[in-house]
Amino acid sequence: MPENKIERLCVEKGMKMTEQRRVIARVLSSADDHPDVEEVHRRANALDSRISIATVYRTVRLFEESNILEKHDFGDGRSRYEEVSNEHHDHLIDIQTGDVIEFQNEEIEALQKKIAKAHKMKLVGHRLELYGISLDKKK
Repeated sequence: MPENKIERLCVEKGMKMTEQRRVIARVLSSADDHPDVEEVHRRANALDSRISIATVYRTVRLFEESNILEKHDFGDGRSRYEEVSNEHHDHLIDIQTGDVIEFQNEEIEALQKKIAKAHKMKLVGHRLELYGISLDKKK
């Protein structure tokens, strides 16, 4: 069985896994950030120099269409990606560095449900992205 989550999901969905797709899946599974296609290409190309940017674009689109990857637009003009997760989380984006912090907050979750209920709706999903700048003067 494949050792990384994205490759395992691809196999489970019956997707043909070429060696280049395996490398791209490995790069995405091991990412602890939210890389864009160019960064995925840079990392994949370091492992296999035959992987073109076009292959990365096609593969990322395929993974996204298969509900394996989630695409984000954090306002920096680049589409960034992460594995689809069963655990809900929100994002705090540093607009100076582009760093993305994933977080969970029960108070925010409860407030969203309260707002939906006040408008006679049942909340079935949401996406929260907060944008800020670091107050840490060391950066």
